[in-house]
Amino acid sequence: MNVTEAEKIINQLRETIERHNRLYYILNKPEIPDREYDRLYTELETMEKQFPALITPDSPTQRVGGEPLTEFRPVRHRLPMMSLANTYSRDELINFHERVQRLLSEKKFTYVLEPKIDGVAVSLRYEKGLLTLGSTRGDGTTGDDITVNLRTIKSIPLRLTGGGKLPPVLEVRGEVFITREEFLALNRAREKTGLELFANPRNAAAGSLKLLDPREVSKRPLDAVFYAAGDFSGIEFATHEEVLSALKSFGLKTPPRFWRCSSIEEALRALDELKTMRHSFPFDIDGGVLKVNERAFYEKLGATAKSPRWAVAFKYEPERAETTLKAITVQVGRTGVLTPVAELAPVFLSGSTINRATLHNAEEIQRKDIRIGDRVFIEKAGEVIPEVVGVNIAARKGHEKKFAMPKKCPVCGGEITRREGEVAFRCENLQCPAQLKKWLGHFAARGAMDIEGLGEAIIDQLVDLKIVQSPADLYALNAGRIAALERMAEKSAGNIIKAVEDSKNRDLWRIIFALGIRQVGAKMAQTLETRFESIDELMAVDQETLEKIPDLGPVAAASIFAFFKSERNQQLIARLKKAGVNCKAKAKKDEAHSILAGKIFVLTGTLAGYSRPEAEEYIRRLGGQTASAVSKKTSFVVAGAEPGSKLRKAKELGVTVLNEDEFNKMMAELNARGKNRPD
Repeated sequence: MNVTEAEKIINQLRETIERHNRLYYILNKPEIPDREYDRLYTELETMEKQFPALITPDSPTQRVGGEPLTEFRPVRHRLPMMSLANTYSRDELINFHERVQRLLSEKKFTYVLEPKIDGVAVSLRYEKGLLTLGSTRGDGTTGDDITVNLRTIKSIPLRLTGGGKLPPVLEVRGEVFITREEFLALNRAREKTGLELFANPRNAAAGSLKLLDPREVSKRPLDAVFYAAGDFSGIEFATHEEVLSALKSFGLKTPPRFWRCSSIEEALRALDELKTMRHSFPFDIDGGVLKVNERAFYEKLGATAKSPRWAVAFKYEPERAETTLKAITVQVGRTGVLTPVAELAPVFLSGSTINRATLHNAEEIQRKDIRIGDRVFIEKAGEVIPEVVGVNIAARKGHEKKFAMPKKCPVCGGEITRREGEVAFRCENLQCPAQLKKWLGHFAARGAMDIEGLGEAIIDQLVDLKIVQSPADLYALNAGRIAALERMAEKSAGNIIKAVEDSKNRDLWRIIFALGIRQVGAKMAQTLETRFESIDELMAVDQETLEKIPDLGPVAAASIFAFFKSERNQQLIARLKKAGVNCKAKAKKDEAHSILAGKIFVLTGTLAGYSRPEAEEYIRRLGGQTASAVSKKTSFVVAGAEPGSKLRKAKELGVTVLNEDEFNKMMAELNARGKNRPD
């Protein structure tokens, strides 16, 4: 095949793949099965490998690539990214309408109303249909060049589509966001690895776009919607409706609903309808944007220094409820951080009954002057997390009490400190029962040492009675001691002792994860197991060496190094080893043990014959590795029922996808070579 023929085939494949990407990510109307998409993608990648000179930046295979940036380059907007003036009442909206009428001398005009998406404003520049620049709003005149990060978002086309002629230049403006569902999943994952939680979806999206490594950005569930044009040439728009229609035809995701209004009365009714729909959108909205539809009037209407006079944002009052703050309790986390929590008289808000809400930290309580006994206002931060946002000062009766963080730990009475540069207060007593209980729960969890039966109620009693003061103490328990606890029978006690005994033979990565090292989740523990043959070897390594391990980074490296330099932790590990807990990587004695050496698997969806941990263990026992995210280094993606976005990512990267039957067949062939599935 010559280059000309190859180029024709490659262009056809790209066009077909991008069409199906648009159907999947933007229109939510897939037309072909996953296997067919996979075949097309693999064919394209194969062709590009054969003809590397034909690889272009807009190819579907080129979404993520390149080394991390050292900083973002400033970029000046061709046309300013102006912010909108905000209104908060219907009267203010009517005043806006009357100003527009006066400026247009009673000319006839209409409005378009769109949902106001609570995301991060961005601008994309397409030249001859190719994405050449993506930037943040910045100060409206100059933003940051975040092109490499925006290219990772699947709903952003690298090349515009559409049957018509593409304009030489088209700059589009919109919002990057994270859906509420994905936000909750993201925070759950961060909590498991000891990372600070994001406050709301917008905060999560903004933080993601600021990452300097596009490979990390690609792991965040970012999406985007576009609703405006900036600089453009070779195309004309008579109305804002035409802008939205054109953006959609070019393959850009646009607002899922908008209203054309011939009068301010219609606009007000549309705002009311939009408000009833606000929870039906996958993203957060905090109001509506009203724009004059006819673009010919924009120049006459003009702008202030910051905002156009032809558009305005109407912001809904956040959904909130008022209730009584009955008390403020302080929780102590696994790492010793003290968190104040509002205990509330139950109140219904945004579809659920709320009786507790976050107060974040002591500085927030002081700033808002929140007092015990106050009537307080509750909102859901980013429509997700309940928080106390203010106080009904007028309702105070004089008996309300100011709150102060305790001088001693409310659980153990230990010293409370506040580290330089942090707002958090911490209990420094490493034997604090609250910390110990959460640590033991983490240690015994299914994804760690998997000590079945050792639940919260049993752990509470073991700690409260001072029977267990360290994870190492679990290995000194006997059935009689456990059977003497409340609501425990002899058989149940025996089962727990057996589970404790079984846990001694877990893989090395599980004990690394179970130790509760900050920043070290299960996947990172597995990475460490591939690099170190024993926990002794890991304890002896220096921080600089740790930082060089892929996917680790300086923060995690520092945390691991500090953990193993602690005398207390060294004593704990010595006791665990003495008790017979495995602290070495299990040897791979024959070919079957290492048949999957160097192979990386990612699991997605639900497998009928395996739990997720069981399947991952099965792969590791045969010398393979598992990962949480799909990359070019991934060897296989195992897709069960209802697979997530990892499946599509695998297809985009040309990674081999196995269904459960194919996975089972692969494992059976290995079993035939002398290996059995682990119990």
